[in-house]
Amino acid sequence: MSNSDLRPETVAAHALRAVDEATGAVVPPIYTSTTYARDENYKPKLKENYVRNGNPTLWQAEDTIAALEQGTGALLFASGMAAITTLTETIPHGAHVVAPDVMYYGTRDWLKRLETLGRISLTLFDPRRPGALAAALQKGRTDLVWIETPLNPTWDVIDIEAAATASHAAGAILAVDATATAAVTTRPLLLGADIVFHSATKYLNGHSDVLAGVLVTRELNQRWSDVAMLRTKMGSPLPPLESWLLMRGLRTVFVRFRQCSANALAIARHFEKHPKIERVLYPGLSSHPEHAVAARQMTDGYGGMMSILVKGSFDDAKRLCTRLKVIVPATSLGGVESLAEHRKSVEGPASPVPDNLVRLSIGIEHADDLIADLEQALSGL
Repeated sequence: MSNSDLRPETVAAHALRAVDEATGAVVPPIYTSTTYARDENYKPKLKENYVRNGNPTLWQAEDTIAALEQGTGALLFASGMAAITTLTETIPHGAHVVAPDVMYYGTRDWLKRLETLGRISLTLFDPRRPGALAAALQKGRTDLVWIETPLNPTWDVIDIEAAATASHAAGAILAVDATATAAVTTRPLLLGADIVFHSATKYLNGHSDVLAGVLVTRELNQRWSDVAMLRTKMGSPLPPLESWLLMRGLRTVFVRFRQCSANALAIARHFEKHPKIERVLYPGLSSHPEHAVAARQMTDGYGGMMSILVKGSFDDAKRLCTRLKVIVPATSLGGVESLAEHRKSVEGPASPVPDNLVRLSIGIEHADDLIADLEQALSGL
């Protein structure tokens, strides 16, 4: 069977190629060499001959992710922000960018910095307001539309297909941060997006031990060539060991994501009407305002990311995190262990995130243990 005939679960579990052709090893090897010898005609034996351009371990991880997203190419970077900043380097000087007003704060801060420097003009839209994205577009001037779905940390859901249609009508490309859906339950490229981004540190790796970012493209075009060139010039490809660790994580991404999703849904339902919680933010709940959109574009679970609005103050929400005994009070998401974060404390006073919001990354532990931990933490507020 060819790779194109395989289900995505099999592609991930085998990292595209189940057995190393050179040795027969069933675990992909790590190529740590920084340079590669040329042949008798002084031609590179591989497609590149220096690690800053890439290496076989990196390429295998990239090919696996591209196959999972059904894209034509993928590029791995040494961090998520390295991937984002490289993509923004391809925006023409003075061009217009559209993005949601609530999203990962690192991306928002970077776009605002580019605006302050005069590199771009920026419009932030409210994704909860119907038609807001389309209204923010400037036909012939908007170059890039950047969205997350679900949005971090409110978990509002943006309709990718509608966003793609509006973006393309304005002459812009659509890039989707799909970190929370892990190349498992949503495939933005099939819904019309041009580029998919993942903080591969999160679900793709899934073990809280790799810093990485990845871009996947629908088309191999000049913009994509520019991104690849910039990655080489800035020296930011993912190193071999991290590429191998990421590939190890990829091989279990489906089983991990599904368990996280099942746990999160159970927790969301348990606490949806809890007397000490103002609201549970989770797209898997039928009460979620965009549940119908989520159900249409999240076809294999709603993920492990959710937030709760505590009935209380800034300090109450922060204290909830420190009272947890099983769930770890820490930044990041998408690992096998559950994490809780008081988001306003992390983002700072200028953040649009509510004071009483606690973001939860639900892991693969037993759901009953996580529910009991949240209950005991809430009992002390």
